[in-house]
Amino acid sequence: MSNIKLIIEERPSNIGNFMVGRLLPFREKRMVGPFAFIDHMGPTCMSDYENLDVPPHPHIGLSTLTYLFEGSIMHKDSLGTEMEIKPGQINWMTAGKGIVHSERTPEYLRSSDKMLHGLQIWVALPKELEEMEPSFFHVPENQIPEWKTDNIAFKLIAGEVLGKKSPVPVYSPLYLLELKSTTRQTVTIGEHLFGESALYILEGSIESEGNVFDPKQILIAKDSKLCTFDIAENTTIYIFGGEPFPEERIIYWNFVASTKELIEKAKEKWLAQTFDKVPGETEFVPLPEQNKKYK
Repeated sequence: MSNIKLIIEERPSNIGNFMVGRLLPFREKRMVGPFAFIDHMGPTCMSDYENLDVPPHPHIGLSTLTYLFEGSIMHKDSLGTEMEIKPGQINWMTAGKGIVHSERTPEYLRSSDKMLHGLQIWVALPKELEEMEPSFFHVPENQIPEWKTDNIAFKLIAGEVLGKKSPVPVYSPLYLLELKSTTRQTVTIGEHLFGESALYILEGSIESEGNVFDPKQILIAKDSKLCTFDIAENTTIYIFGGEPFPEERIIYWNFVASTKELIEKAKEKWLAQTFDKVPGETEFVPLPEQNKKYK
């Protein structure tokens, strides 16, 4: 894959001429298009006394996308939303000027053995919309565009590309595609992509120019298009990207903004606990230490 600039994996190392780090963001590459953060959760097996419990915490200046492979999460937010997300569904929460939410194991699963596995992604908002009103949008699995080409199954989780459009209400040109192969195939969709592009390997492998890339690696393209590559049998990958913003983004804790002033305003508001509350929740995640640096 001659136009790949970076391979990013969770354990730092070097492979030939490639720079290797962790999932987004990392020091050498802060964003891919509007994508500011990617977290691969699990797979984690929790026993009957272990549960996911992330108390209320705030966000500004971004949309969060949660996509599960296994397990279930109960989302509650300061808009009054209470929504369980299950595998194959999409939770899309837009923070804008500010939102607070919690993420917990649903009550009916709290005394059972359970799995949790999925992706959590942050997408920065354009400067003119970073203080928009917050919103929440849930997409059932049967509303996500999906199709097959040869032996590759495609899903368009968010954005618009390849003549398809996801129902997720995005705010800038972007795409997040899932590709699943059952047999070894050659993938040549680069000419349909735009902006900055990257590829995350969930399971299986891909090969290009004699190099084999394995799970938990992100490959970031040098230009706007991923080149042709071979995808192995029983492989799942995610191709994501879009048009980058003209301004840099600052990331502090759960806040994303185009200026330090917006970050400081959000910090002060959270310290004073004047964000809107999540109904029925009394806990909250405290602001990190004051000397925590901007990213």
